[in-house]
Amino acid sequence: MNFGSDNQAGVSPAILQTLVQAASGIQSAYGNDDWCARAEQMLCEAFDTPLKAFFVATGTAANCLALSTIAQPWNAVVCHDMAHIAVDENSAPEWFTGGARLLPLATDSGKLLAGDLERFLASYPASPPHNMLPSAVSISQVSENGLVYQPHEVAALAASAHAKGLRLHMDGARLANAVAALGCHPADITCKAGVDVLSLGASKNGALMAEAVVFFDQALAEHFRIRQKRAGQLVSKSRLIGAQYCAWLQDGHWLQLARHANASARSLADALVATRAVRLAWPAEANEVFAILPRALHVQLLSHGVRCSDWYDTSIPRGTALAADEMVVRFVASWSSTSDEVQALADLVRSLA
Repeated sequence: MNFGSDNQAGVSPAILQTLVQAASGIQSAYGNDDWCARAEQMLCEAFDTPLKAFFVATGTAANCLALSTIAQPWNAVVCHDMAHIAVDENSAPEWFTGGARLLPLATDSGKLLAGDLERFLASYPASPPHNMLPSAVSISQVSENGLVYQPHEVAALAASAHAKGLRLHMDGARLANAVAALGCHPADITCKAGVDVLSLGASKNGALMAEAVVFFDQALAEHFRIRQKRAGQLVSKSRLIGAQYCAWLQDGHWLQLARHANASARSLADALVATRAVRLAWPAEANEVFAILPRALHVQLLSHGVRCSDWYDTSIPRGTALAADEMVVRFVASWSSTSDEVQALADLVRSLA
């Protein structure tokens, strides 16, 4: 019963088969191959817009390289206080940007919305050269609390950011899950909503190791290959990443995988709450379940081989009280989660509770 992370799931057979195909023969190196060219074209078709795409090996590299194009060393990037770039990427954002500082904001909604940004900027000291100049906003879709930004929320945030001369970056490590949850066109929550640059992750959703930096504002992509090279992310056999994107996008495979993960998480959330020993910290809108449960129950689950992650107490909504014997736990469903796993965990929680 592994609900530790979608990072821990294996590789979709369709993607693995395409990898085997791409591994044979000879192709140009450093992204100048047919697979990467086809992958970029398929991304243009998926988002229904011209774009520039660059393929890298890790999500941290994708996020931080993207930020380096919209934040100079003397700039600042506004983000949610639970954002992956603020909590889980060490000092990589500062290192890749040459020193740009993250300005994390705590919010009541669990998201970073237009009103939050406007209130912050209205109170932010603006007396250069003494203060950093905010140049960018970064949001995660799906958010780090498992919440999905609606198209109008992204559009409003982008409008507020652009009005102040700020660019909008989206960490799309779970973008497929968001698109599947909303049932919208991928463009509705990205380029059409005003996102300037997107980190599009496939590794959490069926790929082996595949991340992309996607520029909807193509002018930002100037000299990006040089940034890749300096960061050690200009992969010689990039075709093996491009091929994964080709298989991932083919016939909507990425959304099929995401729908399955989302459905598994919803089933898990319903089953856990039904035991009455567990309550949800946030609605399970995509493929993550943030649950509040007794600490003793968590220990018992671990002893029975359940994989899940204890989570930050500060991540729950303001006003949600934790008893002394309670804790927050994150369960993540993946493309390979099974109904048997979900049922087994529900049965175990019921028996232990």
